[in-house]
Amino acid sequence: MADVVKDQEARLLLLPQPSRRPETTARQPAPRRRAPLPVSIHTIWLRPFLDRLAKRIISLGGIAVIASILAMLAFLVMEVAPLFLPATARPIAQTSLAKPPAADEPALIGLDEHRNLAYVIKQDGIVFLELESGRVMPVELPPALQGKRITAMAQSGNPLSGHMVGTADGLVIPIKIAITTVRLESGARAKQPSIAAATPIKLADVPITALAYRAGDHGSGIAAVTESGELALIRLGSESDEHGSEAGLSRVPLPQVQGRLSAVALDAPLLNLYVGTDQGQVHHVRLTTPDRAEWAGAYPAEGTDDAVTQLGFLIGDRSLVVMTRNGSVSTWVQVRDPSQPGGWALRQNHRFGPQRASVTTFSSSQRDKGFVTGDALGAAYLRHATSERTLLQLPGTGAPLVSVALAPKADGLLTYDAGGRLTLYDLHNPHPEVTWGTLFRPVWYEGYDGPAQVWQSSSGSDDFEPKLGLAPLAFGTLKGTCYALLLAIPLAILAALFTSQFMHPSLRAAIKPAIEMMAALPTVVLGFLAGLWLAPLLERLFPALVGMAVVLPTLVLLAAFLWRLCPRSFRHRFHHGAEAFWLIPLLAGGILLCLLGNDAIEQILFQGNFKVWLAQAFGLRYDQRNAVVVGIVMGMAIIPIIYSISEEALSNVPRNLVAGSLALGATRWQTVVHMVLLAASPGIFSAVMIGFGRAIGETMIVLMATGNTPIMEWNWFNGFRTLSANIAVEIPEAPHGGTLYRVLFLAALLLFVVTFAVNTVAEVVRQRLKSRHGHA
Repeated sequence: MADVVKDQEARLLLLPQPSRRPETTARQPAPRRRAPLPVSIHTIWLRPFLDRLAKRIISLGGIAVIASILAMLAFLVMEVAPLFLPATARPIAQTSLAKPPAADEPALIGLDEHRNLAYVIKQDGIVFLELESGRVMPVELPPALQGKRITAMAQSGNPLSGHMVGTADGLVIPIKIAITTVRLESGARAKQPSIAAATPIKLADVPITALAYRAGDHGSGIAAVTESGELALIRLGSESDEHGSEAGLSRVPLPQVQGRLSAVALDAPLLNLYVGTDQGQVHHVRLTTPDRAEWAGAYPAEGTDDAVTQLGFLIGDRSLVVMTRNGSVSTWVQVRDPSQPGGWALRQNHRFGPQRASVTTFSSSQRDKGFVTGDALGAAYLRHATSERTLLQLPGTGAPLVSVALAPKADGLLTYDAGGRLTLYDLHNPHPEVTWGTLFRPVWYEGYDGPAQVWQSSSGSDDFEPKLGLAPLAFGTLKGTCYALLLAIPLAILAALFTSQFMHPSLRAAIKPAIEMMAALPTVVLGFLAGLWLAPLLERLFPALVGMAVVLPTLVLLAAFLWRLCPRSFRHRFHHGAEAFWLIPLLAGGILLCLLGNDAIEQILFQGNFKVWLAQAFGLRYDQRNAVVVGIVMGMAIIPIIYSISEEALSNVPRNLVAGSLALGATRWQTVVHMVLLAASPGIFSAVMIGFGRAIGETMIVLMATGNTPIMEWNWFNGFRTLSANIAVEIPEAPHGGTLYRVLFLAALLLFVVTFAVNTVAEVVRQRLKSRHGHA
């Protein structure tokens, strides 16, 4: 043992020993610093210049972005603002007749489309005047009108279809007033009026006091009230219209109407006759056949003491305007009522502010659902039925108004008072049907049994009532967004959670870009596939989809349980998180099983037909293009956005926090739930809000996959229409500057404001989450 120790010591002595520095008392010189690299004068000058230039370019870019947003907002406001401007009218011409009308003398006025020439049908004939100069134009009366005292007059729904006058000797005479434009030798243009009259029709032996006349595709009809209180109705055939004979004339026997008759109205299809009485009643007579009529009911206009003074129709002859002696004005429509004779009843759908005196005259617009009423104090009121508001009040001269007329283009208003004065007003009223109420509240439209929120901007007829309610479009936007987020949020956040916290980095590096590449898919392609491929496929395989909703989660839970039963040595052979790939064949098998068992699932769960079962069990109708299709496809479109931002937020949680939690004994799942999610919550919330903004502005997918039905139902199995899709559909056909055009810009402004508000609230919430949890 002693020999071994000596041998080791000898070996140590043979090893080289480290040299020792000699100790000196003198201070060693400090090492010389490296000389700085030479810098040219150009570098010293250029670097600050480039820094300032970059700073200004960045600032300019930010200012340009803000200015662009403000410019878009200003443009939208400029396009929308005219919708809410009030109607205006200014007098542009006034003239007087040489002989003013006598007390209670009726009259009917009209004017041409250029507002140059007016006519007055009065007791002693028909007068034409140039409104600018006041010159009376000589026109010879037809022989049928010469020597007749006119006691009542009426015009068809369209003045071009003709007029009807009643005389003191009980005759009714169809007349036609024409105003043509002729070119003079000098090249100037002049208006040339003319009057044509058909053969008079003997209706009674006493004067006609009230008259209603309609002529159109359904034939012609005349309803008259005589001085003795009798009501008569005759139909005119085409032979009578062409040759002026009574060969095609037929008298329709009418039921007895109680009370003194004061007004009468007949609709264009010759199906309904309305009679007003001095007791405030409106009697409805239904014309069931060309030669038969039956009493359908009586309805109080306002009160038993308020006599009905005027009855008239709006364009289309579906809304009846009832006016009374106390100045009340209301519109009435027919609605379904099984308790009434014929299954229909008359109901008041709009009521307007009362006038200060008895309503004496009425004229409806030939362009929209507007009309004008005049009263005994000389005031004229411009109203609109759809918006249920009085747009304009003209005080007048104080003399009672005898007649009023709206210009054919609704750009002028002509009044005729008891003093013989004709006053022409220039009328500016481009958007009478738009109010905040008509846009966002239920409106009682023609043809509906009650108030409803409807969007229907166009129709095939000129008398269509536009329905511009934005509420169904806003509801559809919210519905599509909610269903898309219902699928996208859990899938995207859970996928981000798994790839950032549980998956091996090498796998994450391959999977994350693959998911993010989904965002590059064009939405028009997704919409095309959704509408033409997925929607029909889903209609056939909907029971299989229901089965997948049960089978696939069950398989995932079963696979997780079986994985935990595997030996630890077997599980450690795979990268962390790679066990998820074992789910692919399992889920594929589950999907295949559900597809093959589609008929069996439908038979077991839905009694053989899921569409019938939905209708019987829940009253739901299944449409092929529905919210489920949109929810799936649009959800897949926004998953990459929410996933990418959420994954970055989760991955950027400091690793020392995660390591500290694990070191204190928390499991990986406890660390993720109680620490990582809270720290990354601001970023996750931002991801959800960006996905919300992406979904709320989506156009092509909802345009091609929903059916574009603007209805307000949360039913998963019917379609809807969004604000953005509606703009894309309607804007190509909207006339520039028209009401529809500006309402579509209002929808765009609404989207802009909602998106801005949501982003602002989201940023406020994100900042609060960041300050609370200390990590962005």
